[in-house]
Amino acid sequence: MANETTTRPHEVSPSKLWFGFTGTACAWVGLAVGDVLITWWACLQEGQQPGNSKVRPDIAWVYFAATLILLGLAVFAGTTSYANWKSLSRDSRLRDAEARGRQEFMALLGVFVSVTLGCGLVWLTIPLMMINLCVRTR
Repeated sequence: MANETTTRPHEVSPSKLWFGFTGTACAWVGLAVGDVLITWWACLQEGQQPGNSKVRPDIAWVYFAATLILLGLAVFAGTTSYANWKSLSRDSRLRDAEARGRQEFMALLGVFVSVTLGCGLVWLTIPLMMINLCVRTR
């Protein structure tokens, strides 16, 4: 076949393989849990009632910083998965990929998980930019 190389695929360490596979999922769960905890801290612990429109303005920056850090983690996990797949696969293009073996399957699935949950991270942050924090707790 024209898209297969003649060299043998390289080995990838299990830690890189598992980070690429689970890194974005952990970032996605971390943002969801962080969303709940930051909302609880900002709205309920500060003596406000759920649904109140008053919130400290610096809380939005906490959300923004957490989102950027976790989005960076997701991108890093996705690029790690892609690099893992490139070093394990005999195919030169992603659209021709066939996961031959457990390691290549984990690397390829890590790429797909990173793309889908990375988009999910962005979708989780969109309401934060439009709706007041404490109003969302209704």
